[in-house]
Amino acid sequence: MDWLHTVGLAAGLAWASGIRLYLVLFLAGAMARLGYLELPATLDVLEHPYVMAAAGVMAVGEFVADKVPAFDSLWDAAHTFVRIPAGAFLAAAALGQADPVWVAVAAIVGGAIASGAHLTKAGSRAVLNTSPEPVTNWMASISEDVLAPAGFIAAVVFPGVFLVLLALFLLGAAWVLPKLWRTIRGMFRRLRGAAP
Repeated sequence: MDWLHTVGLAAGLAWASGIRLYLVLFLAGAMARLGYLELPATLDVLEHPYVMAAAGVMAVGEFVADKVPAFDSLWDAAHTFVRIPAGAFLAAAALGQADPVWVAVAAIVGGAIASGAHLTKAGSRAVLNTSPEPVTNWMASISEDVLAPAGFIAAVVFPGVFLVLLALFLLGAAWVLPKLWRTIRGMFRRLRGAAP
């Protein structure tokens, strides 16, 4: 695997993990098992049937949990402690047996990418949950169900294009995250003010 594909794989795993961790684990394992993706030896475990089964069961659980307004935000809050470290680990492992300095850099950058994706997803979903109708929530969830695997596949097949799109996403996330944070803080202030 050349440098561009390695970086694309690392970035794609980190980014998609921030949105749909279990789905991307299953997808990476399935693609490798079917011969569409060459994983480094450090990620061969993703092809193991037990790992694929566990990732598949969790992906189905996440699919269902993500369609329930309010519960999806609880799921996202709990998965802050899962998705971000997993994204860092996967990005580092995607480098295989590279120089430890580059593996550490990949872990740091992978964690930042997973953080950006996760916080943008979780923050926007928390804001959407303030709406009494469930349609926007479901539309956002279905978009994420499609976007995460499509982005990961793009990272594997067209790594250069994916890296450009990822840079644009991260710029957008840097712009929108402070606005989401202010909105969520304002919602909590209003809730505290309305409490008896």
